[in-house]
Amino acid sequence: MSAPVAIITGASQGIGAGLVAGYRGAGYAVVGVALSFASPGDDNYIAVVGDIADGETARRAVGEARDRFGRVDMLINNAGIYIGKPFTQCTVNDYAAITAVNLAGFFYFTQLAIEQMVAQGGGHVINVSTSLVDHAHSKRPAALPALTKGGIVAATRSLAIEYASRGVRVNAVSLGVIKTPAHDPDSYKELEALHPLGRVGEIADVVDAILYLERATFVTGETLHVDGGQAAGH
Repeated sequence: MSAPVAIITGASQGIGAGLVAGYRGAGYAVVGVALSFASPGDDNYIAVVGDIADGETARRAVGEARDRFGRVDMLINNAGIYIGKPFTQCTVNDYAAITAVNLAGFFYFTQLAIEQMVAQGGGHVINVSTSLVDHAHSKRPAALPALTKGGIVAATRSLAIEYASRGVRVNAVSLGVIKTPAHDPDSYKELEALHPLGRVGEIADVVDAILYLERATFVTGETLHVDGGQAAGH
């Protein structure tokens, strides 16, 4: 039997690059998607350069997985953008940018991946969200991220039920602050206080959680919080 195949968006750096390494280490062939890449140098890793807000990027990624590897077993909707502003200061351009990436990108990739998964008899989708959806913070306004990522959490449950009988599982991970290139390292000390466990997360924490969901074949429609207790309270 050929290796299982994962499509990972936002794959060139940060959490996405960690997921690529984690899934390759677990024996998966990977199709990574990002705006730019260094050359992978790995026959079982295809880099697809493109904007996930463009439906053609999803068509190319799913097509590459199917044509080169024969199937799509896993989609991780990791790519996303964060715009944290007071709501009345958000612009139309902010709204357009965040919905294009966080919602349209999710729609294009998930629709095509699930179509392929149903045709082959099963698969798994994981959506990356934020615990700000569950635990708002007065000093961290995040209405636009909550609007988009909260919608994806709701869609996770809906899709899990819609496709359960056809062998497709759909889950989500909701993240706290994770050490990635998106954050100024000098900010970590202040951000630690947002998490009851007293630290910010590591990329390995996210990879471990997603690989757990991949192995947990009786779990679907679930949102796993990887946030140091942030969503539970403070």
